[in-house]
Amino acid sequence: MQTAQSKAAILVEALPYIRAFAGKTIVIKYGGNAMTGDDITTQVMADIALMKYVGIRPVIVHGGGPDITAQLEKVGKQSEFIGGLRITDAETAAIAEMVLVGKINSAIVDGLNRHGVRAVGLSGKDAHCIRARKKSGTLHENGQTRSVDLGYVGSIAHIDTTLIEDLLARDYIPVVAPIGCGEAGETYNINADTVAAELAGALAAEKLLLLTNVEGIYRDINDPASFISVLRADEARTWIADGTISGGMIPKVEACLSALAHGAHKAHIIDGRLAHAIILELYTSAGIGTQLEN
Repeated sequence: MQTAQSKAAILVEALPYIRAFAGKTIVIKYGGNAMTGDDITTQVMADIALMKYVGIRPVIVHGGGPDITAQLEKVGKQSEFIGGLRITDAETAAIAEMVLVGKINSAIVDGLNRHGVRAVGLSGKDAHCIRARKKSGTLHENGQTRSVDLGYVGSIAHIDTTLIEDLLARDYIPVVAPIGCGEAGETYNINADTVAAELAGALAAEKLLLLTNVEGIYRDINDPASFISVLRADEARTWIADGTISGGMIPKVEACLSALAHGAHKAHIIDGRLAHAIILELYTSAGIGTQLEN
């Protein structure tokens, strides 16, 4: 009896959040380091399906770096990274597209459809919804800085949300692979955090949720008590400048700041390895992770 009452209390606690987020668009970046196993993937799919059933309009952007690396190794290609970005020749770009669109995207779509919601997979090449330009890398070596040709690694030139908004209006969940289209039809591999952030801004999303493999932001990474639940955008910029935010957290925070600057209302960095992390963030008073806001 007590267990049943506890479950009822949880549902009652969620009610104001269900009401607040009904009809709102939430962009979820899922993939790469947050894809830690079949059990977590199943839970993430269930969380997203639940979001849809209670009236949220989810949009999924996924990564897949580890899967791309594994496939490249199978064909005997070694990955080289500059500033966290994979140097991508034409063959690597084709393999990345095959893995992202043909394997990961279709698996996420299938996982969502199994929960009774209607998901549609696409990449930025579909209807040219993500226009890309070539991105240069920066190499710091022996006290000097120089530009490096990354090949078919792209930055976003323009996002056309027409197709995605049409899918949302027709009650579908768009699942977007981070592949962009160049002016001459070239395929560009784009960082998934960047795609999620830019898309969240373009859609004026209520939230951007970055699912990753860390709990969130710490003032001091060695002090668990220094965890930050809410961080203003101006504070985040200061912390990047003074080194409080460093390493791999910088691009995640910068993605959140970009989303906020371009129209998203809030952005969150949450631990995608935690069971039902999305539900805990959206529908409980405590929430999890770090929320960034203007």
